[in-house]
Amino acid sequence: MFQRHLLAGVAACALTAGLFAAAPVLATEAAPAAAGQAVAPTTNLLPHETYQLANGLTVIFNIDRSDPVVAVALTAHVGSARETPGRTGFAHMFEHLFFLDSENLGPGGLDRMSARIGGSGANGFTSNDITVYLQTVPNDALEKMIWAEADKLGYFINTVTDAVLTKEKEVVKNEKRQSVDNRPYGQTGPVIAEALYPADHPYSWSVIGSMADLNAATLDDVKDFYRRWYTPDNASLIISGDFDPAQARVWIEKYFGEIARGPGVPTETPRPSGLTRTKRLMHEDNFAQLPELTLTWPGVERNNPDAAALDVLTAVLTDGKEAPLNEVLIDEQKLTSAVGAGSDNSLLAGEVSISVRAFDGVDLDRVQAALDEGFKRFEAEGVSPEVLTRIKTSAEAGFYGAIESVLGKTQTLAFYDRAGGSIDTDLARLRAVTAEDVMRVYRTYIAGKPHIATSFVPKGKTELALEGSTVAHVVEEPIVQGAEPAVDQRAGDKPYERTASSFDRTVEPPAGPAPVVATPTIWTAALPDGLKVSGIVNAELPLATFQLSIEGGRLFDDPKKPGAAALLARIFDRGTATRTPAELENAFKALGASVSVSAGDERFVISGRTLDRNLAPTLALVEEMLLHPRWDAAELELARAATISDIQDARSQPGAIAGRVFDLVEYGPDHILGGGALGTEASVAALTMDDLKAFQANALVPGLAHFRIVAPSDQAAVTAAMASLGRNWAPRPATVPTWPAPTAPAGSRLYFYDVPDAKQSVIIFGNPALRRTDPDFYAATVMNYRLGGGGFASRLTQQLREGQGYTYGVRSGFSGDERFGDFTLSSSVRSNVTLEASTLARDILRDYGGTFTAEDLDVTRSAMSKSRARSFETAGAKLGVLANIGELGLPADYLAREAAVIDGMTVDQIKALADRYIDTDAMIYVVVGDAATQAERLKALGYGDPVMMNEAVAAADR
Repeated sequence: MFQRHLLAGVAACALTAGLFAAAPVLATEAAPAAAGQAVAPTTNLLPHETYQLANGLTVIFNIDRSDPVVAVALTAHVGSARETPGRTGFAHMFEHLFFLDSENLGPGGLDRMSARIGGSGANGFTSNDITVYLQTVPNDALEKMIWAEADKLGYFINTVTDAVLTKEKEVVKNEKRQSVDNRPYGQTGPVIAEALYPADHPYSWSVIGSMADLNAATLDDVKDFYRRWYTPDNASLIISGDFDPAQARVWIEKYFGEIARGPGVPTETPRPSGLTRTKRLMHEDNFAQLPELTLTWPGVERNNPDAAALDVLTAVLTDGKEAPLNEVLIDEQKLTSAVGAGSDNSLLAGEVSISVRAFDGVDLDRVQAALDEGFKRFEAEGVSPEVLTRIKTSAEAGFYGAIESVLGKTQTLAFYDRAGGSIDTDLARLRAVTAEDVMRVYRTYIAGKPHIATSFVPKGKTELALEGSTVAHVVEEPIVQGAEPAVDQRAGDKPYERTASSFDRTVEPPAGPAPVVATPTIWTAALPDGLKVSGIVNAELPLATFQLSIEGGRLFDDPKKPGAAALLARIFDRGTATRTPAELENAFKALGASVSVSAGDERFVISGRTLDRNLAPTLALVEEMLLHPRWDAAELELARAATISDIQDARSQPGAIAGRVFDLVEYGPDHILGGGALGTEASVAALTMDDLKAFQANALVPGLAHFRIVAPSDQAAVTAAMASLGRNWAPRPATVPTWPAPTAPAGSRLYFYDVPDAKQSVIIFGNPALRRTDPDFYAATVMNYRLGGGGFASRLTQQLREGQGYTYGVRSGFSGDERFGDFTLSSSVRSNVTLEASTLARDILRDYGGTFTAEDLDVTRSAMSKSRARSFETAGAKLGVLANIGELGLPADYLAREAAVIDGMTVDQIKALADRYIDTDAMIYVVVGDAATQAERLKALGYGDPVMMNEAVAAADR
């Protein structure tokens, strides 16, 4: 599935990835039902009403009064499965075109309006079966959004010209390069689809389609696709949030009611893949550093009675320390650090996949043999009742997280509207799955059944592929300078005929009453050991979301042996003094809790989410982890191998490489932040258990810690649950090591990292800048909105993507913590326009302050002030408020002060901020791409010969 988000690439939707990811489980168990037996819904987890207009448009309302916002989703019941061979990629191409113009909003009208009304930015995704367009806005803008969505559905196609189509083809092709061609293992999905299904099956091609088909698409093809599929009777409008449904009905009838019904839509019937023999395919991946084996079996379609049991099966095989495949491949044979599995149930057919990215140099025949051994163990041991219970409890918490926001609710309702059924029915089916069902579907669909086995191996290492593999069919685009046609930047400004309507649709509806934004009420406390605690009571969902953040993080690393912080984070949840790794993991899952540990540049963080009713026992387990680690030598070796593998794998990721080069240049090789976040292969190999114990003793102390929580539980309940940690975490003196802040370079230089045959170039331009605590930080963020922080309202996006078709996405912004900060511009651009895109991006930065206008300020002020209605909707956003106040020391009223900054900003202040903090002549320019075709050209940027960085990075990483 592809999304419009800038730099998003391929995004997986939990709802379409399988029933298990979507459905919650109630705490009370019902009597099990046989697989396939009709099960009545048992609850109403997402209340909604549905009705239809006379023209067939389906309308779905969900009321959520928790925040003054609404999410609006327009769903077209068309995905890549409606296409035909030779005309693939149309559904996804249409998603792109649909965002550009409409007859009555004008060129780019939706994006411009989104900025003015404080929307989240129009976004969307296309899958095999559905295309969804969605956005969250303050609730005073609901009528405007209904007007805009109707204009797209019924008053759009005349705006699409040959010039518009030509430009958007380039954007889509950039998306494909970024998501598929220019990333390790990116071709895996297309290879599997082509092998799994016959050529005329609509799932045999990828959603994004082929470059050849995109190039061949004509304007008539696009218009025919629109008239065939974009009709009210093949669409749905879903609204979730705080709104008046009676008034919304009136608006929907006004704006959508006169759009004509379509010719009718044929009924789709399930069509299995029909695979009759196992196929082994291999590909030498230009980017991969590690070998990867993926096994894919034909599964079942979305509404098949076996879908739930297959979802549970994949979790039983790979979810957890005691899962049979994990036991064999990770703990015993040490071939990998992770085994992934999933069941994807689409409308016509389904797939079950298991994927293993092996350690460096591991022959994939060994991986296959280990998988076979794991399957035998599973066949012998079966499924225990305890495992089933843990899986179902985890599913409950996971589902609530998926519908935390109104946007999540609209996506969920859109999915079920297309797929049929309901959350409640899926819940009942999942609850009914038995151990016998799991074993039955394993024997029916997996054990000894034909499948696709893909071996993706690094260049020159074909010996690592499965024996008997044939070379996969992969089309790789050559880099040819000047191959693409020129793009007409003014294509969308040409006049066009308007479709007739009974009223003047060019008049934008008025805004409703201004939303009342309630700033969250924050409570604070301090425990006896000095641990600071803060919280926000939030009873929207029965979930508690928390973070224990400890100041320091990587800054405590020894620069001569870096990586201790990251390695400690990796083993911290691997058991306690009294619990084995499996026992600790199972204890968390039994509570519906998930906990993760990370080491950032300035903080060591334990993050978690649990059912609120289980908060106290969850925090008791966190206390065990923190105060009584297991210090398991075997787990340390597993973590060490996994970390080294991740370091190696990062060398295959162009985006990661660009960030690595930027940090090295910005901080220098002797600064702790100038190295890789995980350390080096040598330093990780050298770290001992004593090193990790010393880090824990010196860096993880209560005086540097802050616990923050968003939950239904109030201050009294939370502090009671924290009381034991407050008594038992012994205070110790600790000072965070001081490292110098980098300074801007005296002059700009260009740094180039060579990735031969790269289809895109990754660029990062920037310099050291403001910390989050600096007085100008928020003002500079306001300044950057129109430059590169405002999504499709930003100049960078409008010129590099919408104007020239150079990129799929580009952004700029200030990122800062307590001690360090940066300003960066980042993008992935078509390889053969690396110079042109870099020059244009640099010039936009350079000229921004001098060209900023009063209109720019109006858009900025409107967007940033109105968007505050969305600022506190999710638990993550509320945790961010707590962190800014509790950790960074921002004043308790900082939100009000920031609102005042927006209101008081002037054009002259914006210009002054741009002149002060954006200096293109004192900037680090990093490019990761194909040196043979692009390095020499970049001399024309004006910063001398590119400094080649491959050897410098290799030396720093030794």
